[in-house]
Amino acid sequence: MENGEAVSPAATATVSLQGIVTGWSEGARRLLGYSAAEAVGRAAAELLADQESGDSDGRSPSGSQERGGAKEWGRAKEWSGSAALRHRDGRRVETALHAYPSLDRDGGVQAFVVSAGHVCGPDGQDSARQRLALLNEAGMRIGTTLDVVRTAQELAELAVPRLSDFISIDLLDSVLQGEEPVAGPVDADVVLRRVAHLSATEGAPEAAIGLGQVDTYPGYSPPARCLATGRPLLSSTADPDVVEWLAHHDSRSSTVRDYGFHSVMSVPLQARGITLGVAVFARLGDSEPFEQDDLLLAEELARRAAVGVDNARRYTREHTTALTLQRSLLPQGLSGQAAVEVAFRYLPAGGRAGVGGDWFDVIPLSGTRVALVVGDVVGHGIHASATMGRLRMAVRTLGDVDLPPDELLTHLDDLVNHLTSDDADLTGDLGATCLYAVYDPVSRSCTLASAGHPPPVVLLPDGTVGVVRLSPGPPLGVGGLPFEAAELELPEGSLLAFCTDGLIESRERDIGTGLDLLCQALATPGPTLEATCDAVLKAVLPDNPVDDVALLLARTRVLHADQVATWALPANPAIVADARAQACRQLTAWGLEESAYITELVVSELVTNAIRYGGVPIGLRLIRDRTLICEVSDANSATPHLRRARTYDEGGRGLHMVAQFTQGWGTRQTPTGKTIWAEQSLPVG
Repeated sequence: MENGEAVSPAATATVSLQGIVTGWSEGARRLLGYSAAEAVGRAAAELLADQESGDSDGRSPSGSQERGGAKEWGRAKEWSGSAALRHRDGRRVETALHAYPSLDRDGGVQAFVVSAGHVCGPDGQDSARQRLALLNEAGMRIGTTLDVVRTAQELAELAVPRLSDFISIDLLDSVLQGEEPVAGPVDADVVLRRVAHLSATEGAPEAAIGLGQVDTYPGYSPPARCLATGRPLLSSTADPDVVEWLAHHDSRSSTVRDYGFHSVMSVPLQARGITLGVAVFARLGDSEPFEQDDLLLAEELARRAAVGVDNARRYTREHTTALTLQRSLLPQGLSGQAAVEVAFRYLPAGGRAGVGGDWFDVIPLSGTRVALVVGDVVGHGIHASATMGRLRMAVRTLGDVDLPPDELLTHLDDLVNHLTSDDADLTGDLGATCLYAVYDPVSRSCTLASAGHPPPVVLLPDGTVGVVRLSPGPPLGVGGLPFEAAELELPEGSLLAFCTDGLIESRERDIGTGLDLLCQALATPGPTLEATCDAVLKAVLPDNPVDDVALLLARTRVLHADQVATWALPANPAIVADARAQACRQLTAWGLEESAYITELVVSELVTNAIRYGGVPIGLRLIRDRTLICEVSDANSATPHLRRARTYDEGGRGLHMVAQFTQGWGTRQTPTGKTIWAEQSLPVG
């Protein structure tokens, strides 16, 4: 600055990281005389009247020895200062400069926006300094979050009382929902929703529209006119259009009269060529009316706020899409089994992290057993949710095959490796953890295996609580390393707690500390599983969780002796008739005589096949639960296959009949061989 002169804001230009002018406003043309065609493509340093220029930090990107080179422009942050620029006719133009980075979608600096203010007389010195300070502060205070409403509030807090006595900010509903607004100006009557307002008077009594309420602005009103033209508008409350607008809005008219509104600026909120809403600045009472410089400053503040609002809108859309996708892929209900009583909670990540890939599942298995699954995919967003859905479906498919937990994780690990190799976009990014447990209510045994996932916590009926000891394998996708299964016996009424690391790990504590907290919370369970879920979250959940949280609680049940009947059979064809008779007597004791015919057929076919093709020992088991299950086990691990017998074949029809007369059938491997099972519905009543 020279001779105590001050400046007022005016023109803007966009400068690339290489120091080349890529954008040129009409205000810049008026200030320096260059048209956009003449300025764009030139080195920014060529516009300097002097070889050196200073700034508020003692440094200017365009004043280095490289004169606008990529090194200085790429290194610069937001800055303010003064410089002498060269007018098209060769004369010097004393200006104040304010530059701030323009970010790409990934948050990287792609260019700089430079605002220049023409020198004015010394009487405007304090005002000009305040304007520059306000612009500098706007870069730090507006758009600090990915929240639409908070960004609007930040603009309001910056503008009042330093620029206006009152401000209101209204947005299109589509913006609040994360949708893409219509590109370009908004014509005719426009419906907007109030998201923020602020007054120099506590409580903002001047507001005629409440927060969250909708108002329709007629086409001739200043807010609607500025949205239609895409340009800011400076109005007086005595203007004919304003008088007509107020005449049709009683509450607004009385507010303007009671509080002495006299000067109004309506500024559109626009970003990337789309209209988001409008900001209305107002001065009241004895305040000086707005001037053209105030309108330029308000336009710049609104532009910055619009960028923040648009970023928040786009984040909201992606977050909502990912959350919808994830919730559609998570289990909608966990019924269909009686082995455990379950309750669950899922909390998506907040803040900038976005929705993650946490999931859980409860899968009914043969023989009244149940699989309890919890997993976590690395990353956040739609990609993580989609990957979670693929893995969850894969686990369900492998669970239907009745694989042991360690073998299931091995196949799942292979699948993750295949997904990575088949999709170039996933290389190095796809990783997940998973814990798979199978509980058998007949034997009361629980078999678990982990792929890099935190172990569960168990509360026994006697009050003992602790972390289940596992030998966790590597996370899915590492490949080449085995998974080990652990087995424990659980008394009836034991409570298992499965969770993802978002619940027990944070920046302030490690997983070990989180598991200790989970044990303490589980030691005093609530009256119901639902209440226990809430109590666990309240006691263990970090104050500011940065990751998804999945919690699954399962209380074990037991099938007692009066629900299970077991017989050991010799490998003698003559025993088949006796096996049928014993099964019928058991059905009579259970009051299931109506199921005797089909059960005899199933017992006859399965026992005969075990004697012919299996190995000793051979066992027969009937289970009465929600369905009637018949199981025949033998020591041969070979799995039978269903086939259609030809007309003159003497065999091959047994399993086909079993499949036709029962609700379902299948085979599962056991440590000593295999078990073939068939399930049928219980008689009505």
